[in-house]
Amino acid sequence: MDITGASALVTGAASGIGAAVARRLAASGAHVVVADVQDEKGEALAAEIGGVFAHVDVTDTEQIKAAVTRAGELGPLRVLVNSAGIGPAARTVGRDGTFESAHDLELYKKVIAINLIGTFDATRLAGTAMSTLEPTDTGERGAVVNLASVAAFDGQIGQAAYSSSKGGIVGMTLPVARDLAAIAVRVNTVAPGLIDTPIYGEGEQAEAFKAKLGESVLYPKRLGRPDELASMVMECVTNSYMNGETVRVDGGIRMPPK
Repeated sequence: MDITGASALVTGAASGIGAAVARRLAASGAHVVVADVQDEKGEALAAEIGGVFAHVDVTDTEQIKAAVTRAGELGPLRVLVNSAGIGPAARTVGRDGTFESAHDLELYKKVIAINLIGTFDATRLAGTAMSTLEPTDTGERGAVVNLASVAAFDGQIGQAAYSSSKGGIVGMTLPVARDLAAIAVRVNTVAPGLIDTPIYGEGEQAEAFKAKLGESVLYPKRLGRPDELASMVMECVTNSYMNGETVRVDGGIRMPPK
């Protein structure tokens, strides 16, 4: 699918994988809406790539609608990449046997709301906008790519909420792809492994920690680079026969319990 002159909406685009995807999309000729809650970083990236910034909390349907509308003003909305997400860690049961020390249920709901429901909400709204477009030369109206995680399959201790949310994204990939086939929109999911993003911090101590983490990767023994994930996202966007699939991009890692 040729995305030259089309618009693309990327949630969680202000940093990390989302930013790398936004840069790749812009380099491929798309008009990119950088959607994030990090206003300063998002505006800077939008200026860098010639796109526009939209403040979007993916738990707010109206903000998603506004971003979809803004994207449509730049060009036909052909691409949605759902990259917004959080990953706080907490054990299901505490150590002291009290109900109060069990996993905070509101935290669990928050992770599901952002990672899973936010992904679905953006998909249903952007998909609706795509359904009104004329098909491209390849007969497509658009493509959706979701970011899950290997935690969907290899969730570690403390990742109950995060793994639930990412497992939900994997689980909805095929049925949503089947739904959106009726409007000629493809849906795929990319599941990253350990990726070098700002979540690990900066400085000598952070670099040592990342190097240690990298030793657990099968090959190459390092953290993945955001642009390596963005490359796979772009393949899912542009390859017209790629549909209904979840692809791990993880250097062959299989996560241990902790």
